[in-house]
Amino acid sequence: MGVRGPAFPCRKGTARFSKSGGPRLLKIAGMWNALHATGPAPDRARPMMLYGQFIGSWRGTVVVHEPQGRRRESTCEVHFDWVLEGRAIQDVWIAPARDGRRPGEQSRMYGTTVRVYDVEKDFWHITWIDPVRQVCNRMTGRPVGDDIEQEYVEGGVRCQWRFTEITPDSFHWLARKSPEEGGEWTPIADFFLRRHGT
Repeated sequence: MGVRGPAFPCRKGTARFSKSGGPRLLKIAGMWNALHATGPAPDRARPMMLYGQFIGSWRGTVVVHEPQGRRRESTCEVHFDWVLEGRAIQDVWIAPARDGRRPGEQSRMYGTTVRVYDVEKDFWHITWIDPVRQVCNRMTGRPVGDDIEQEYVEGGVRCQWRFTEITPDSFHWLARKSPEEGGEWTPIADFFLRRHGT
């Protein structure tokens, strides 16, 4: 998720608090029950497993490739689940992982992806939003051999995000870019993830 897209506006808001100090919000269970699904929608169950195979929690390492060949590494965690009556998959990508952070260490990434399968066009509409870095990217996704390829073009640059080396318990996610007209790929980030828990 290392590709930086255009900044999007964020409106400032206020939260009301009760006398006990807790925010007066809808119960988490209400929101989760409306959003969460127990599995894929029956009318598209098979194609939904392209990303459905990742349902669950993952832990690992992210390597960010900075200019001049510098590398920055961090722990990371990723969580996938069914949402919206099983017609979509939502995932959350966090770095550094929340457990094990040093005192005061802030998020470098805390974003979410919504993935919706288009039954007519046979590809995926994908939206990634990371408020930490003020990034919003929209792209399409499809299987390419044993991999999953996601692409979009922005400002004359072809950006590709790819799931590769996929097994039931691990996968490698990478981001890279090249000129829109073609040329060498420049690495942006690599996530090396293993399934965590059940």
